[in-house]
Order: sequence, then structure tokens, then C-alpha cells
Amino acid sequence: MAAVLDKLRVLDLSWGIAGPMTAMLMADNGAQVTKIEPPGGDPFRNQLGYKVWNRGKRSAVYDLKNAADKDNFLALVKTADVLIESYAPGVTKKLGIDYDTLHKLNPRLVYCSITGYGRDNENSDRPAYDALVAARSGLHWEQRGWPEGAMNHLLGRPDPFPDLEIPYEWVQGAPRPGPLFPASHWPSLGAFFSASVGISAALRAREINGTGQWVEASLLQGAMAGAAGVWQRAENIDADGFDSWILGSRSPKGHFQCKDGRWIQNWVPNPRFILTASEGEHINATPNLTVQNDPDRFGTGPEELLVMAHYQPILAEAIAKFTAKEWVDAAAVAEMTMQDIRSVEASLADPLFLADGCVTEMNDPELGKIRAVGAAYKMSATPGKIGGPAPKVGQHTAEVKAEAEKAKSASAAAPAATGKKIKRPLEGITVLDLGLAIAGPFGAQLLSDLGANVIKINGLFDMFWHRVHIAYMANRGKKSITLNLKHPEAMKIFLELVKTADVVHHNMRYDAAERLKIDYESLKQINPKLIYCHTRGFETGVRASLPGNDQTGACLSGIQYEDGGMDRGGKPIWSLTSFGDTGNGFLSAVAVINAIYHRDRTGEGQMVDTSIINAALLNTSYAVATPDGKGFERPKIDGMQYGYSAGHRLYETKQGWLCVLLLNQAHWDELLTVLGLPELVTDARFATEEARKKNDEVLAQLIAERFMTATAADWFARLDAAGVPLEIVSEDFSLKLYENPQFLKQQWVTSYPHPVVGKLDQIGLLFSLSETPGVIQGRPLLVGEHTKEILAGMGYPEDKVKALEEQFAIGFVGMPRMPPRPPAGQPAAPKQGMASMLEKEAVKK
Repeated sequence: MAAVLDKLRVLDLSWGIAGPMTAMLMADNGAQVTKIEPPGGDPFRNQLGYKVWNRGKRSAVYDLKNAADKDNFLALVKTADVLIESYAPGVTKKLGIDYDTLHKLNPRLVYCSITGYGRDNENSDRPAYDALVAARSGLHWEQRGWPEGAMNHLLGRPDPFPDLEIPYEWVQGAPRPGPLFPASHWPSLGAFFSASVGISAALRAREINGTGQWVEASLLQGAMAGAAGVWQRAENIDADGFDSWILGSRSPKGHFQCKDGRWIQNWVPNPRFILTASEGEHINATPNLTVQNDPDRFGTGPEELLVMAHYQPILAEAIAKFTAKEWVDAAAVAEMTMQDIRSVEASLADPLFLADGCVTEMNDPELGKIRAVGAAYKMSATPGKIGGPAPKVGQHTAEVKAEAEKAKSASAAAPAATGKKIKRPLEGITVLDLGLAIAGPFGAQLLSDLGANVIKINGLFDMFWHRVHIAYMANRGKKSITLNLKHPEAMKIFLELVKTADVVHHNMRYDAAERLKIDYESLKQINPKLIYCHTRGFETGVRASLPGNDQTGACLSGIQYEDGGMDRGGKPIWSLTSFGDTGNGFLSAVAVINAIYHRDRTGEGQMVDTSIINAALLNTSYAVATPDGKGFERPKIDGMQYGYSAGHRLYETKQGWLCVLLLNQAHWDELLTVLGLPELVTDARFATEEARKKNDEVLAQLIAERFMTATAADWFARLDAAGVPLEIVSEDFSLKLYENPQFLKQQWVTSYPHPVVGKLDQIGLLFSLSETPGVIQGRPLLVGEHTKEILAGMGYPEDKVKALEEQFAIGFVGMPRMPPRPPAGQPAAPKQGMASMLEKEAVKK
């Protein structure tokens, strides 16, 4: 069976992380990808990740400032399907390879630009590197959040529990105040996911409209995608029926150190399980530890911080009685979301990952046999295949240029005359979304943003989850029907919907779908052309039946280990801007769109699937390992989470923080001169890259002391004028996000009135398409609000609908009125119950 992108030709003119990863994903799924490199090769080829991101590609060297090379390159463009570039805005125009020029040459070309901040805005010319984009956007502050919590922060409201003292050892991240520098390249990863969805959508639109278009994504949009959960602003966060949850820096996140010194995470922590399991001398792994509707289980309101603070030392003492393996094994029996935190290299050595295919082995000509991230998603009818190792610079230059010479005499492919036109990439596509929590619903939301008609199939008791603000980030632009699928009449309604649907999308455990007989094999009997998407927590195999979430994926893949600088003495951290759940959602959207693309050409439906683990392994694809788990030299952040080195890290100043990223000797010379340390320019300890590496801690301390003599704003003005790449670590970017006129115009942010919380501001479109743009189809749903409308459209009379409601086969929701907003700057009174009692105790102490 041919891969879904078989015969597509892709020209990869990108470098860094986002572009190479985007092209890699296409190569993994059958596209012929040719990496176009400048003389001397891609300047970032020294990254270990290039061993992964360049796999399955050809390499050809072109000097695009040379007339002959440029002429040959333009001939390649005539037969290409996709071009990916990551030049700074305006550079392609100077080179004569901009979108307008190449579109005229090849109207079917899908042209993807990945920039730092987008074009034609005040930040377009800022240096476009992950650490600097993260600093300018304030993403470093969002790694563990704000003391008052995300929703309070965006409203400018104070900490609702200012008297509650929580030690640093109870919370995640380095034991210091200030922003944190993660190892994960969140802006680039977000741009990769966004660009991959955008290109897939443009290819599908081309099948209908016949022409290509310009796809744009940026590292800033990638940062916004990562922060989509914490950068929501609601007018009234104290409304009944809404919880903003525990996403503050003072909240423990379920990290515990075990008897053997290893760390585990249990999120959300279940006190009854932990305390009951640890009562005796031997861990109690019996399956009856969990109790449905457990009264000790933490809730979803921000006041749960008080409960977590109360339990943290008690649970930590209990966990310390047994080893990490004992706890993980017990959690598997009890069906708890608990995993141990391990390194990337240990993750790649996992035999279960290799057997699944989410980790692959390949023979690298320089490193030997290595393991790396494998297939990101699976397609039953059009499976992908991981290609060979990364090519050497220019390995295929002669071959590629010979092909281009032959193409000079060929005519560019004319736009297909289908006689159809669509305004949105997924116009006319109906998706049934049975997703739970974030990963499944977020993927379906992306499909809605591309124009699909998404019908959310809610259960009768879904209100509990949908009241939480992070559920809001994954459920906009959908219609909701409430069905009790265990009731035969409700199942009948669902199966009627399946008959005319294009996609069924869910992330429930697959054995549950099989028991309900809504698995792929069952539903394709009703609709043979159906595209069925299943997203999982883990790889297929023994973990497949375990409950998984963003946190467990980040534990098993090495993300938490790396982001916490654990190799250099740190402790684990689960980033609040992670791409586990949402990365899974992005991958599911790519797989679904590719399946639609295939069905448009063949009429064939299929099953596609992916997982949180797949996304998490992509997040750590900067590393490779030997089959036995040994790693290779690569940069690692320090345990205090300042950064990688003296020239690539955060620095505190007299007022505020800076992030610097020095790329060459000239940057070092200018930095040290402006800092008033010119003697260090010629100091033998720091005169060369090798010497600086050897004496990194000494150099970092000298620079740190000097930075403390002036403010971040003062240093930025002087160093930026001298050409030193740096940014102030913004503390107010998110506070001004929804008043930015450019973001509003581009729909990078969006706002709407919501019946529960009033005005709701959210991150909007994460990619741009020039001819078939995305669309925000509406606010986040209320559970069951479209039940009557959908049933009426299916021909159900009112008396039948009423009877179904009385039988608890279906459900509705009222439109609650928004209560008055509390006075500005005043927190609401804490909710009653255990949290209220614990707050009073904390104040007494």
C-alpha cells in the first residue's frame, strides 16, 4: 500500500527546528523531500536533532545568488507540490523565490513560510530563535505559572490565598523565584504542528480547487498554541458553573520522590489510592483501591490549592516508602495516572515503544545504529514508512540538478478543472467528536477551525469537565448533542449520524469503543467511506489500557526530565505550555486531513490513530540514543533552569530578566564590551568556544554579577543597539495580548460573549492560508445546547424528543445567566467545604 503522500515532491529550504520537522513528517508519509542547502550546508546541521529531522530526505546544494543555480532551482519548482522555507521576512523577495513569483511559475504549489513573528508587524525583524521568542512572549514565566493562577493573572487580580505558605520543595521547578528556561523548544514545536496542519489543509483544498496557496506559521503562533490553556481571559471567572483549576506556580503538581531516589508523577493526585496503598510494609496493588466519586479526589476549582497544600507532605511521606517501579506497577492495577520520570535516552530504549513503531531504529553513517522518534501517526490504508538516515551535505546534488534540467522543458502542472470551489479547506466535512478531556476535542477543534461541521457527542454527565477552563480551549466552533450511548434509542441516533458523517473522532479507550460497538470495524459496516480517528494516551500494547494524559506522556518520553535539568541536579517539571495533549490533537488533525485527501482521490475511507506518547516523542526528537539507551553529547540545561550555557540562558537584572543567545564570536565581543568587561574578550579562559565551554560556570557568574548593576530595560537598549541577540523576558505580553490590533485582525486571538463567563478571549487561528483561510465558528459549547436543533434536523418530532429526555436517552442544557462581576481587583470569596476549612487553618498558623 502506498503512503498517503506518495509521489508528492517537497522542497525543504528551511533550517532550525520547525521547518525541518515539518518536512520530516511529510517524508515519513511518502513524500519525496529534497533539502536545498546553501554552500557549506545548513548552518544548524551541528544539532543532534538533524540526524532525525533530515531522515528520508535528499540533500542538494544550491547557491541561490548564482544565476545558473537559481535557474536550475526554478525548474525544480515547476514540478514541486510543496515548498517549505524559514527565511526572515523579505529575504525570499530579494532572492526572487517569494510566493508571488513561484505561484506564477507553478500555480499548484503549496508554499509554506515559517517565521519568527509573522510578517509586516513590529516584531517581524526580531531575531527568531526559540529562547528569544519565548522571552519576548513571556513563555518563560508560564513554565510553572503565576502565584495567583492563570485566570487571575490575565484579569490583573491578586492572589486569592496570599497568606498560604507553600515551600519550594512542594512545588515543581527550580527552588528560586523568576522565570524558568525549559529544554523543550515550545515555540518551534508549536510552529511545526501548526505548519503541518496548514500544509495538509492546503493540499486537501488543492484537490478541490485545483490551485496551491500560501501557508504561514510562526514561532510566536507556536508559543501562543502552547499557552492556549493559560492565556484564556474570561470576564467573570467566579461564575457558577465555571472553574479555573489549579494552574498557578504555588500549586504542587503531583511530583513525588520514591524510596530509590527516582521521581514519579500522579496527576491529579489521588490521596485515597496513595494512602491506602502505602499503609502496610508492602505496597497494596489490589484493584479495589479506587472508588468512583472518591470524596478525597481533588476537584477542579482554584481553591483546591489549599487541599493540595494540605496533602502534599502527607502524600510525599507515603510515596517515599516504596520504589518508583512498585508505585507504577500498583498504579497500573488500580488504573491511576501515574508514571515514573525518565530521561529521553531511557525512553528511546523502551522495547514497548520500539514494538509499537513510535520509536524506530536506523543506521547512521556517523553514529552507527541509533534510535529516534518513529511514526507520528498510523493510517490503515496508506501507511507511512520511515526513510533512511540523514544525508550528507550535497549528497544528491548531481541527481537533483539533472532532474531539474529535464524539468526545464516540461510545462508546470495546470490547475485541475474540477468545477468545484470551496472557501474553507474542510468545507462540507462533518465530524462526530466523542472526545474526552483535551487531546481528542482539541484535534476536532482544529478541524472546526478549518471549516468542518463538528458535532460534539456529549454524555449526560459531561458538565463536570466542561466547566473547567481548559475544556473551553478545546471545544469552540462545535455543536453539542447529549446522548447516553448505553441507551438503545440514543445509540440509534448516533448511528444515524454516522451514516452521513465523514469522520468519527475520539480518544476513549478502544476496548470501551468495542464494547459499545462503535469501533472502526463496526462503524465502517454502516459507512464504508468513513474516516475513523482514534487517539490514545500510550503506545499500543500493555500500556494501551492504562489511563494516560499529558503528564504521563511527559514523564515517559523524557520531557519532564529534560525541562527540569535533572541531568544537572534539577527536579522534574511539567510545563504549562506542553504539547502532549494538544500535540496529539494536532497529529490527529493532520492524519484526518490526509485521510480526507486520500479519500477525495480514491473514495476509500480508513482508520487513523496517534497518541500523546507520539507527540511527546516528537517534542524530544532533538535527541537520539543507542539501542541500549546510551546518549550522545548534546546541550542540557542546568538544574536551576537558567539555560544551557553562559551565552544561552536567562539572567536576572536589577529590575527584570533578560534572555541572551550568542551565536558567534562577534556577539561575545559586543556583549562583554557593553557590559564593561572588555578584559574578558582576550582572557584565555573565555577567548574561544572550547575555552568558554570549559569555564562556563565562572563566565556565567561574572556576567550575572554585572547584569545586576542595571535594569533589564537599560541593558536591552544598549546590547540590542550593539547587535547582541537578546530579549527582555516579558511579564506583560499576555496582559496585552487581546488588545493587539494586528493579532485581532489576523485572528491570532479571538473574542466572543459567553453565557457563563461573559466576554471570553482565546487564542485563535494558529496558521494562515491565503486562499482558503481558517474560520472561528463560535464560542466553546455548552453541553447539550444543540440537542433539539440536531434532532429536529434529523426529523425527530417534539413529542419523541420529550420522551427520549424522560428516558434519560438524551439531555439538554439551559442557558444560565451570568452573575454580576465582583469589584475590579477583588477576589471572590473562597468556595465552602474542605478548602475553606484548610484556608482558615493556614491563616491561624
